[in-house]
Amino acid sequence: MSVEFNVEDGVAIITLNRPEARNAIDRETSLGVEAAVKRINENPEIRCAVITGAGSNFCAGMDLKAFLRGEVVRLPGTGLAGITQAELNKPFIAAVEGYALAGGFEIMLACDMVVASSGAKFGLSEVKRGLVANAGGLVRLPRQMPIKLASEFVLTGEMFPAQRLAEAGLVNRIVAEGEALAEAVKLAQLIAANGPMAVAVSRRVLRESLEWPEAEMFDRQLEITAPIFASEDAREGAAAFAEKRKPVWKGR
Repeated sequence: MSVEFNVEDGVAIITLNRPEARNAIDRETSLGVEAAVKRINENPEIRCAVITGAGSNFCAGMDLKAFLRGEVVRLPGTGLAGITQAELNKPFIAAVEGYALAGGFEIMLACDMVVASSGAKFGLSEVKRGLVANAGGLVRLPRQMPIKLASEFVLTGEMFPAQRLAEAGLVNRIVAEGEALAEAVKLAQLIAANGPMAVAVSRRVLRESLEWPEAEMFDRQLEITAPIFASEDAREGAAAFAEKRKPVWKGR
């Protein structure tokens, strides 16, 4: 099975499971991730998701052997690996060990947060193969780091260590080798414990407001966030704080 899927305590874990190929993306893997994303989107019990790779690597990108065989690994509507252009309704965290290259890097860029091991290596290596990083690298990277740094990553195709990405704001946490998944799950559990409506709306504003004119920011934000303050979850959160207990969220 090229993709494994597990859910525990509101956190889903998608594992790319082709360690013999550094978890490179073939068509079967793309279809498996696409199916997993659909399950995450549709299941209200899932509050957060982690995507990682089996073995000692995250993902080496598109499987070039599959590409030469004519396999279509970029799916209609959801993109490379069934995720780079997918609608992600829940927060996603990438847990990166080893290589996150080319399409693997672009999977990471599609996520909300990144936990990486100290030995992880990242790169958009497409230009070294006469290809281009059009599964998110060219359009997401300059939105997530300064354009001059993005230009270096894209145009050189070189690999960079986790510390360099952390300094550029692309990695949230660096941990010891072998600990990326455990740390990503801890981070996911922190998110999963919060009010699901509040998380969803906050995430929406964080993403959409980047394109809003400054003069309209607060009006647009109010329109989206005002219903949260009138929700049952808002009252439950306040009551739980007053009663010194864990809240029981209803998502309404």
